[in-house]
Amino acid sequence: MSYRKTAEFDRVTPEQIERARLFQAAILCDVAGRRGTLDARVRALHPEMKVCGPAFTVEVRPGDNLMFHVALAVAKPGDVLVVDGKADTTCALFGELMVTQGAAAKLGGFVVDAASRDSETLMHGKFPIFAAGTNPCGPTKGLPGRLSGPISAGGVAVHPGDLIVGDVDGVVVIPRADVEAVLTAAEAKVAAEQQRLAEIARGELVSPWLNDALKQAGLAPLDA
Repeated sequence: MSYRKTAEFDRVTPEQIERARLFQAAILCDVAGRRGTLDARVRALHPEMKVCGPAFTVEVRPGDNLMFHVALAVAKPGDVLVVDGKADTTCALFGELMVTQGAAAKLGGFVVDAASRDSETLMHGKFPIFAAGTNPCGPTKGLPGRLSGPISAGGVAVHPGDLIVGDVDGVVVIPRADVEAVLTAAEAKVAAEQQRLAEIARGELVSPWLNDALKQAGLAPLDA
């Protein structure tokens, strides 16, 4: 088996990735139908960390990081390693050594549904890290897993090449086939929100849609 062949799959384009960097995860989630966000247990190790890039998917057995190491060795620059660690936090799947290797390989970051360690060092680094907790206990390295296949991380289906965007609010997964439409909708949403902020600044504090929503819910409208 050639592990390097597992890195050969279609990815979101570099141009799409650069456009996606302009948006908060919340904006992309909203326009993607309010779906695709990982469970809140998967969060940034530091609030300023942001991740944006194509998913390189990894499935491991709880507490074992053998295939995580293989992915780290064969993933391409810019790839975000998305690891289905079965939400296990009884030990860490990675720490400073693996993050240092990921940064040297110019990967886009780690999104791991399991624990990390070496937090004091890693939280002050520039490499984006999203994990489901921390634990000082180290993993084993002897159980098989899978690379570049469909996984479930944080309760969300992730396929190789999907767009991964994460910030202080959490991580959202946008299916590769939907990325262009989602980015176009995100641009429109940001423009609409800027317009609403301008209305609030002018003292227009009641949203134009609110009375319509109240009426549809069978409730009385706000007084004019």
